Amino acid sequence: MRRADPASFGAILRHLRPGEMLALAAGVYTTGLPLHGLQGTAEQPIVIEGPPPPARAVFVARPGAHTVSLVDCAHVIIRNLVLDGRGARVDAVRAEGHARFAHHVTLEGLTIVNHGATQQNSGISTKCPAWGWVVRGNTIVGAGTGMYFGDSDGSDPFFDSLIEHNRIVDPVGYGIQIKHQHARPDFAPTERSDTLIRGNLIVKSRVAASPEVARPSLLVGHFPLAGAGARDRYLVCGNLLIDNPSEALLQGEGNIALYNNLLFNPRGEGVRIQPHNHLPREVAVFNNTIVAAALGIGFAGGEGGYEQLVEHNLVFGNPPIRSEVSGENRTGAYDQARAAFVRLNPDPDRLDMTPRRPLPPPRSRLGSPWLSLPGAGADRLGRPVTGAAFGACGGGGVADGPCR
Repeated sequence: MRRADPASFGAILRHLRPGEMLALAAGVYTTGLPLHGLQGTAEQPIVIEGPPPPARAVFVARPGAHTVSLVDCAHVIIRNLVLDGRGARVDAVRAEGHARFAHHVTLEGLTIVNHGATQQNSGISTKCPAWGWVVRGNTIVGAGTGMYFGDSDGSDPFFDSLIEHNRIVDPVGYGIQIKHQHARPDFAPTERSDTLIRGNLIVKSRVAASPEVARPSLLVGHFPLAGAGARDRYLVCGNLLIDNPSEALLQGEGNIALYNNLLFNPRGEGVRIQPHNHLPREVAVFNNTIVAAALGIGFAGGEGGYEQLVEHNLVFGNPPIRSEVSGENRTGAYDQARAAFVRLNPDPDRLDMTPRRPLPPPRSRLGSPWLSLPGAGADRLGRPVTGAAFGACGGGGVADGPCR
């Protein structure tokens, strides 16, 4: 292990080798964290970490330079840092657009604040081909966009990654967006893969400045339409999405499995599966609990020839479901929802979406390929699923703790 402080870390950083760890002392770091050409291996990653709380290694933003800058990096782990934007028009973490790649990057335990100068400033962003990322246990408060993976024209794919247990509070625009993608570069992996978006909290209470800049809390675009990546999927499970007064909580297209999520939007819509840059393809929406003041689940514009299902969801909305795909779901009007659940509260620490009374099981059954997905064999509270049930809380009516 190598140790450094704000005065000495820059000289050491440039010479890190596979398997080395750089432990940063508490303090204020004012020159950013440029990780350019830093490459570990799968067996020997390079680790850069701050001290455990309550001590803090704080990197403050500089105008004109993204704070953690990634260029041609691989097998790098960054954890336990505080990234303070101080209102500068920069990103906290950015895989730079002039990079050839940034793959197998782990971001863990970061605290990202004050990156909301504009909606275009992100807590975490990739602008080059990126895969094999792990984004885990980070807190992002008040960013323009919480996480923005890929580029707006679909030229820089982000795939085969894990985004889990992050807390994103009050972004101006998206909480998490993964852009559509046209093709994979020749040097990228070609095997089919899944990107797992699991156990994240997104709370978005701001009203958009205008309808033109309103954004969903979570949006996933399509994978390549042919060739490498065309069969990739998003697995979106176990997330808690609360409040979005200007847009839906979740929007998606392409190949998606959406299951075991809790969505509560007291001022707007829940889920929209619909064309964005292409069409919904293989889509399964099952075992979600959704309460929305407007549309609960909307499904439109799916491409023919792909399996598409909307099953075993517990949905309250106005209307609960408007879908070209039929299925067995349990529904009600939004004004019936407060009587149906233990406690509907936009404070995530007070919310409890357990149904007040046990629900009868569905008559239909889901196919085993869907039930074999990560986390699909248990409900939101982690209890094993022994039979079909509506919603994410295993049918409710039990006292195993609040469902949130």
